Amino acid sequence: MYQYTFIGLDVHAANVVGCALVPDTGELVRMQMDSDPAVVLDWIRRFEAPVKAVYESGPTGYVLARFLREAGVDCVVAASSKLLRAPGDKVKTDKRDARLLAEMLALGQVTEVRVPTREQEDLRDLSRLRATAAKNLAHARQHVNAILLRHGIRYPNETKWTQEHQGWLHRQRFDSPVLQFTYEADVEQAELLAAQLKRIDQRVATVARDCEYKAVIDALMCLRGVQVTTGFGLAVEIGDWTRFTGSSIGSYVGLVPSEQSSGESRHQGPITKAGSKYARKLLVEAAWQHRRSYSRPGIRLLRQMDLVAPATRIRALEGNHRLYRKWCAFDARKKRSVTANTAIARELAGWCWSLAAPLQQGEQKQGHRMNAA
Repeated sequence: MYQYTFIGLDVHAANVVGCALVPDTGELVRMQMDSDPAVVLDWIRRFEAPVKAVYESGPTGYVLARFLREAGVDCVVAASSKLLRAPGDKVKTDKRDARLLAEMLALGQVTEVRVPTREQEDLRDLSRLRATAAKNLAHARQHVNAILLRHGIRYPNETKWTQEHQGWLHRQRFDSPVLQFTYEADVEQAELLAAQLKRIDQRVATVARDCEYKAVIDALMCLRGVQVTTGFGLAVEIGDWTRFTGSSIGSYVGLVPSEQSSGESRHQGPITKAGSKYARKLLVEAAWQHRRSYSRPGIRLLRQMDLVAPATRIRALEGNHRLYRKWCAFDARKKRSVTANTAIARELAGWCWSLAAPLQQGEQKQGHRMNAA
């Protein structure tokens, strides 16, 4: 018999469907209740301890998991993409989902998602706000470029969205009043979004100086292509770097090739694109910077390296040289640049781990010593 009462929870915004696997009899007890965490806790406490609960990761977040844990209930959040389902199972209901979660938890087949603290989740929301603002700005600028392109107007210089380019944009005139209004509205929208992104970047820089990830951010910024917004984004998206190794971190952010192998045949396809899309995007963007010529650190990197320990500084220098040499090797082989950059991004993830994980391991050891004292 099981030692635990395993409870699967199918969580929605308005209600929760629970299914408990009773250890003594193997009986399934089902219940539909309000989504209020206190109501869910009251139902769970009807079962004899020890109790272990699980629900899928999704838009409802981690509020329920944190509430149950604070109340002494062992609650885990399952990675929804890792849940096993039979290929022929075409019936999906809330009750079946809750039962499936309870049974998989009992069998130890649940891949757990790290549950962040409230403060860590707030930092992640700020980072994703920055990503959304940057995406909206890129779309707004594309609208402006598209209007000009459709009407045969071309900016004479290559560099755009400078003060000179914005002055040129305001001087453009169209014969149609409707088109002129649309164009001016698009330009205004792009300028407003640019100002918003600037405010968010300033806030990110301020928060990064005082948050719990400050040491990790400072270390990551010793690598080329990693500015404060990139370092902040990677730090809050990954969270606990000690969960991984230098080779597994690439798999976590979805930068390893997919594979279809059977028997003696082995075929590798595109990258898996698993894990955090935003973290993967930051790594890919930063990887392009390592293609530029490099012999020694610039002024920004030298100033940044003064903020970290000698071991971190040495490791970052090794990483910058290594990634540039890899780019040179890919270019010498005439490797497709997009494919090469993906490989560089995967290795960059490993170098980021080698800088961040030792710092967090040191903090954990220091915390254990303080607790023991």
